[in-house]
Amino acid sequence: MSESGHSQPGMYGQGRRRRRRRGDRDVGAPGQNLSGPSRDREYQPRERRDGSEDPPGPLIQKTPIILAKPPGERAKPSQNTPVSGAPVLEKPIMLMKARDDGGKPGTPPEAAAQPTGPGPSKMEREGQRPTQPVYQIQNRGMGASATSSAVDPMVGQSKLLPPEKMKHSIKLVDDQMNWCDSAMEYLRDQTDMLVVGVIGLQGSGKSTIMSLLSANTPEEDQRGYVFRAQSQEIKERGGNQSTGIDFFITQERVIFLDTQPMLSPSILDHLINNDRKLPPEYNLPHTYVEMQSLQIAAFLFTVCHVVIVVQDWFTDLNLYRFLQTAEMLKPSTPSASHDSTGSSGNDDGAEYYPHIVFLQNKARRDDFCPRNLNNMHMVVDKLMAHSHLKYKGTLSMLDCNIFPGLGQDYLTTEVNMFLLPMQENDGEDNLTKAGTGTYPLFSLLPGYKGHPAFPTMVSKLRSQILAMPRCQLSHTILTEKNWFHYAARIWDGVKKSSALSEYSRLLC
Repeated sequence: MSESGHSQPGMYGQGRRRRRRRGDRDVGAPGQNLSGPSRDREYQPRERRDGSEDPPGPLIQKTPIILAKPPGERAKPSQNTPVSGAPVLEKPIMLMKARDDGGKPGTPPEAAAQPTGPGPSKMEREGQRPTQPVYQIQNRGMGASATSSAVDPMVGQSKLLPPEKMKHSIKLVDDQMNWCDSAMEYLRDQTDMLVVGVIGLQGSGKSTIMSLLSANTPEEDQRGYVFRAQSQEIKERGGNQSTGIDFFITQERVIFLDTQPMLSPSILDHLINNDRKLPPEYNLPHTYVEMQSLQIAAFLFTVCHVVIVVQDWFTDLNLYRFLQTAEMLKPSTPSASHDSTGSSGNDDGAEYYPHIVFLQNKARRDDFCPRNLNNMHMVVDKLMAHSHLKYKGTLSMLDCNIFPGLGQDYLTTEVNMFLLPMQENDGEDNLTKAGTGTYPLFSLLPGYKGHPAFPTMVSKLRSQILAMPRCQLSHTILTEKNWFHYAARIWDGVKKSSALSEYSRLLC
């Protein structure tokens, strides 16, 4: 037993030296033995440096302590103490992403990308990033719940896609006068829309004009128009091409409605020759054809902002009587409470009527004479004097620079009338004249037509139609989808209208 009173001085000395190396106590002068005079052994402390090896000498066995990084950070060098010879990683590519971590706007991207814990980094947890940035729509006004919830990239991309483009028209009302729901998939929840309808007699050019106003040009082949026009075979046998109501919507959110011909003799001939069964409330085929035409016209007067009345000659008085009858049978505007039991329709008595445009198709050169033009406006104004339809004040040929020499006050009773000339191929006529050699030199110049070219007139008509005011169709603001349901309700009410039934009895 030693003088210090310890039975195992060797273990005590090693442990005491280990504590002094750890810095737990103050180390005395070199060579001083703190355990007593019997342990007079010199001790020289060793200093460790990063990356250096232990100095040569006797090794002292001790419990090893292993300092290791987590598996996710072993391949990454330390940012404070770089290791010599290790490859330097490139700066990470920052992709655009919706801020869902609640970071501050002033935080730099490098600070936001550093890991905050010993776990795997954020990029390793989320997997491989796409090569292109993904733009996402962030909900506004939702508070913290909108920023914390992740938005699906596919949903965000679908919301940013443009509206689907229609390539051809579809049926809104079929030939059996039944409502079709196929147009619903092309409509959206937005209110900036314009609804344009057309009515006219058979062969007046309704489908061709609607195709030129919507998606086609005069230079294209008519077989590729969105509204199918009469083929040469159908013209030869006196048939009609359109049946029911056709629907087409442009990417500018303009809805075009093409209809079957009003008072069509070909439809009447089809009913008589095919022994088609009539509804029980109609006894005669011609009564059924007239009631179909009145239903379509009254429907358009209720659901359209603009209704184009197409004529190919001036003028048919029976067509104006037909317009006045359809206006009389027009359904009342539903009230805000959707109460359709009363005959008046609403409490405040406000009725909505569309804008009417009289389009003279296949007009001759004499029709563009200022004197004849003034006479046509006076006749239409006298025929529509007692009508509630908006037939004047919203379309003018004098504003289109078609008649440069006429002033704005030349037409004292100007109505919504537009003249569209016959579509001709002037290039072939000029080539024919040039090839014969029997015409003088000045005959090669384009002759005087009295009006601009047909494509120019179509462009001016389209500008005038699309610029017309969009009146409110009901007592509430309608989106495209709401308009579709509103139109379906109006069509069902027109078919069951008591006024139309009573008028059919008078015809019989």
